[in-house]
Amino acid sequence: MAIIVMIFTLFILSLTAMNMIKSETCTSTNKGPVIPTTPLVIFLEKVQEAALQSYGYKGFDAKLYVDMSLKQNLSATVEAFNKLPRTVNGSIPTHDLDVFIGKYLNGADEDLVYVEPVDFVAEPEGFLPKVKNSEVRAWALEVHSLWKNLSRKVSDHVLENPELYTLIPLKNPVIIAGSRYREVYYWDSYWIIRGLLASNMYETAKGIVSNLVSLIDQFGYVLNGARAYYSNRSQPPLLAAMIVEIYNRTGDLDLVRRSLPALLKEYHFWNSGIHKVTIQDAQGSNHSLSRYYAMWNEPRPESSTIDSKTASKLPNICEKRQFYRELASAAESGWDFSSRWMRNEPDLTTTSTTSILPVDLNAFLLKMELDVAFLANLVGDTSIFARFTEASQNRQRAINCIFWNAEMGQWLDYWLGNSYTSEDIYKWEDIHQNKKSFASNFVPLWIELFNSDDITTRKVVQSLENSGLLQPAGIAGTLSNTGQQWDFPNGWPPIQHMIIEGLARSGLEEARALAKDIVIRWIRTNYVAYKKTGAMYEKYDVTKCGAYGGGGVYVAQTGFGWANGVVLALLEEFGWPEDLKIDYY
Repeated sequence: MAIIVMIFTLFILSLTAMNMIKSETCTSTNKGPVIPTTPLVIFLEKVQEAALQSYGYKGFDAKLYVDMSLKQNLSATVEAFNKLPRTVNGSIPTHDLDVFIGKYLNGADEDLVYVEPVDFVAEPEGFLPKVKNSEVRAWALEVHSLWKNLSRKVSDHVLENPELYTLIPLKNPVIIAGSRYREVYYWDSYWIIRGLLASNMYETAKGIVSNLVSLIDQFGYVLNGARAYYSNRSQPPLLAAMIVEIYNRTGDLDLVRRSLPALLKEYHFWNSGIHKVTIQDAQGSNHSLSRYYAMWNEPRPESSTIDSKTASKLPNICEKRQFYRELASAAESGWDFSSRWMRNEPDLTTTSTTSILPVDLNAFLLKMELDVAFLANLVGDTSIFARFTEASQNRQRAINCIFWNAEMGQWLDYWLGNSYTSEDIYKWEDIHQNKKSFASNFVPLWIELFNSDDITTRKVVQSLENSGLLQPAGIAGTLSNTGQQWDFPNGWPPIQHMIIEGLARSGLEEARALAKDIVIRWIRTNYVAYKKTGAMYEKYDVTKCGAYGGGGVYVAQTGFGWANGVVLALLEEFGWPEDLKIDYY
């Protein structure tokens, strides 16, 4: 009997030891900060889960429920929710949930209300002077008019009782993306502003920038979007680029002065702590680069039920937490989701965003360094000018050393393997460059330091033409058709615009010719889809003219902020000849 007791005791001790090892492994692999969300968001996630159980998957949109607000205080609402009857399987009867939502919750679109933009006119003076085709001009004026449809301001109810809402109140009117995206989004705002500038809506553009600056003042960085549940991550850092574009149109030095301290704060966010990575190149020189890294390791509240279901395939809580962080980090990239982040496509659970040094993020940060130096020079701050000029030179070298692949003629994402020194400095190895062609591999061409180099640009042009990404209606995000929305066959407005602008600003005739070719493909597909459906779309299927995109977990979204902005910006720069057909199929 004593032997049996001893064996059982040893068995229990071994299990305890194994659990301790697992716990330690969990801690070591899931490092990084977590910014807690609010009690309101946590409660609305429970409503979201209950809604899925009661209503089922058909037509279900998880985001809808965390965008709702309370009619009464949280404690009274939670108490009423907890008293609702449950069936044997734990679900709330549909009628009872309907009654609860009607009595205690406001609709998801009631926290922002329509507001007429102060600077909107039906036909702005000097609008798109290079557009000579009457059909295209008429359509462009319709796209311009969509700014009115997308204009909102924060409701007075939010300002009076902010604790009842997940919306973060912003002072100035906003332009929303459209459809289920009822709030401001960070990187969308750059292309919205480019379109607003083409529409001569300078005050609206300035108001958007001031709102984003206020988020940095409050949180230390611009949030992914203006909701409480987005406070654990940012999005591609393009605020400085927005300010430069507005300054170039308006000469508003006061906006530059007001914004500069916030830009310094944002730059620190992206170049320190979890976002910063040190890597040693083949010659032994160290470089600092940045990665996406969300401060979160739970299901994203706006899609909590979906994330939880996907994670259910994973064997333990440690792997699930890491997966949730990787998903949120992919959302921080704007590319949510894509095979670009997966170790084994098309398995979404192999998403490993934090293990990748992304080409585009570091191109955006190089642009930020150049833009901040430019803005600092405008206001006479020689210290900041010198610091950011040096930083841009360092990052340019790093991008060339770590990302550039001369054989492919592309800048390639770099996977962070286990090859690092005791000082946590990774050592560059060729095998860790991701040799797959993604549209993001061409984003550095957007930066003047790269598009002004004819030798590099010629290689990049040839590589893009031979990559398979260039399709009849634009540039695909990737070549992998995984069903994720940032993969083939979808093409996205910001990607088209950056690559087109980079090609067009090059000194090479073949680069400029390719830019014009892509412009024609992209404008046509937007036009044909609009004429078929009466809407502008978030993304398009670039394999055929006039087809909007699909994939991911929600239906095609219309509106649409950055699609409108890119069309107007391209028409302003490239125009449309009178004799060029627009409705070509």
